[in-house]
Amino acid sequence: MVETVSGLHQHVSLANHLLLAGDEIIVLVDDDPAIREPLLAFFELQGFPAYGASSVGELLKVLAERNVALILLDIGLPDSDGLSLLPKLVNQYPNTGIVMLTGVADVHVAMECIRTGADDYLSKPVEFSEILFVVKKILEKRRLIFENRKYQEDLEKAHFRIHLLHQLALKMNTAYLNSVELDEILRAILVGITANEGMRFNRAFLAMFDESGKTLEGRMAIGPDGPAEAGHIWSQIQEKDLSFLELVKSSKDESANGDTIVNRIIKCLRIHVSNSQNILIKSALERRSIRVNKINGCMPMPIERRHLNRDASGKRFNGNRERRSSVFVDSWNLSPPHELIELLGEDEFVVVPLFSPSRSFGVIIADNFVTHREITENHVNALELFASQASLALEHSHHYLEMNKKIAELEVLNDELNKNKDLLVESERYAALGHMAAQLVHAIRNPITSIGGVARILSKKTIDPEWIKYLNVMEKETTRLEATMEDLFDFVTQPPFQKEKAQLFPIIEKSVMLVQNIMQKHSITWEYDFPQVEPLVTMDVRQMRQVVLHLVRNAIDAMPEGGTLTIAVRLEMDQVVISVMDSGIGINEVNLERAKDPFFTTKTYGTGMGLAMVDRVVKGHDGSFTLVRRSNGGTEARITLPHL
Repeated sequence: MVETVSGLHQHVSLANHLLLAGDEIIVLVDDDPAIREPLLAFFELQGFPAYGASSVGELLKVLAERNVALILLDIGLPDSDGLSLLPKLVNQYPNTGIVMLTGVADVHVAMECIRTGADDYLSKPVEFSEILFVVKKILEKRRLIFENRKYQEDLEKAHFRIHLLHQLALKMNTAYLNSVELDEILRAILVGITANEGMRFNRAFLAMFDESGKTLEGRMAIGPDGPAEAGHIWSQIQEKDLSFLELVKSSKDESANGDTIVNRIIKCLRIHVSNSQNILIKSALERRSIRVNKINGCMPMPIERRHLNRDASGKRFNGNRERRSSVFVDSWNLSPPHELIELLGEDEFVVVPLFSPSRSFGVIIADNFVTHREITENHVNALELFASQASLALEHSHHYLEMNKKIAELEVLNDELNKNKDLLVESERYAALGHMAAQLVHAIRNPITSIGGVARILSKKTIDPEWIKYLNVMEKETTRLEATMEDLFDFVTQPPFQKEKAQLFPIIEKSVMLVQNIMQKHSITWEYDFPQVEPLVTMDVRQMRQVVLHLVRNAIDAMPEGGTLTIAVRLEMDQVVISVMDSGIGINEVNLERAKDPFFTTKTYGTGMGLAMVDRVVKGHDGSFTLVRRSNGGTEARITLPHL
């Protein structure tokens, strides 16, 4: 008989080889070899790599060592209950499918498994074909979930790209001048050089100086690998009628493939600035464009085009650029760049500098690798105009990055200034507090002690209930004042630490013993939660006892109507954590940090002076002290100390 919770059978659409990744396996956990071994053989026969385990221990070992896609888990195992193990597996291995197996058909158990996180539930005996169907459905669902996650990520990336295109949707120049993403600017530069709406070059390469300005490095490139790919790309552009901005978007997608020929070429480009005879360095530093072809070699473009179009006699030139070139081109002793020609695989190209008035950014290299169209001076002129706009965008981006860097530095300095100011104010406050506390302790302690002592004596010498009532109030209030004076004295004196290796538990227990009667009087119960191994801590025993006593007293004050005091100790790596927890009314989030301020006080946490002393002593032991609101009510005072 077969009983499942999977509902009606549905068709499994994915082939077996698509249900598991290359290293994923199925694990069958059953202590009965008569069930386990045949089922493992069946899975192997169906093309599913499977592994058997007879206990929870073996399962956990397999999970730690292998990539498990699905677990067939028997509920009754010799070393653990599969139902109790299920929540742990669901939490620690959320991407692993789980099918529960049992020899008893119980709907309540089945529903509990499903609610806990199991993908399905089967009761034995069960046909192998039914198990196979359930396994394939779960693996298919798992694979579809993974695909859905991937599609979601792709959608988010596409949304980002659409948003970026929206920012560049007005005009190319506007997008350049308002863009702060340098890579986006550079990509748009290269697309503009090669696009039909732009310069119509076949390939474009971008080389830029590194941050030190000492090395010219290839940065980015765009273009086809050869005539065949060029024809395919151009036909697609015509069919889809892609605009310039659409080409910018498509180039962003294609740039993820860094193994194209143009990218391999540009990555090989690395020239030190000291190589002054290299045409790329010369073009960048002297800010002059250079045409290279097999007939004329290296032809630097005239500098006069960056000034007024007049000759030495003051006569204005007409539109004949060739004449001006022949007049103003000075002679460069540049040999043909054989290495660069060999690297590009093309002997005709143009080099145009990118620069601003304050710096040189690099160069653009453009060629007609596929069409072999001649690069005329008009092409160079248009490319220079485009490069000047690109240079403005680069300058804007550099200013933006430098501004962010300066802002970050100023923020760090401002934070340091605020910290120093706070330290100075705190130091002055503590100094004033110390002076005030010293005088208070000196002037008030003896009278308060005398008043309290007299009140105790008188309460023993009279039987009048009315007098006893007033004397008890006097005694109680003088005790509170004495405790406050003690807090002030402990905080002001700040004796040096006398550290020694000591056991922690006796210090806690003795501190609690001092206020045991008070807790009983206020209907407060207390409990300890200590580990079996008692930690050894290097500490000042006397001051650490005061710390625990202050925290316990504060916890008592927080429970005026009674409650439970819990002191827990736990070990975490090389630290010991002491938690003093009460079930009182708690303290709000705003006052958690202020509670340790010696000038701050609430009814829940006493004067605040004791907590300031606690914080100081704990920090003196290289530890930390924090107050945390408990989710079920009350407050937790947590001390973290290093232990041996």
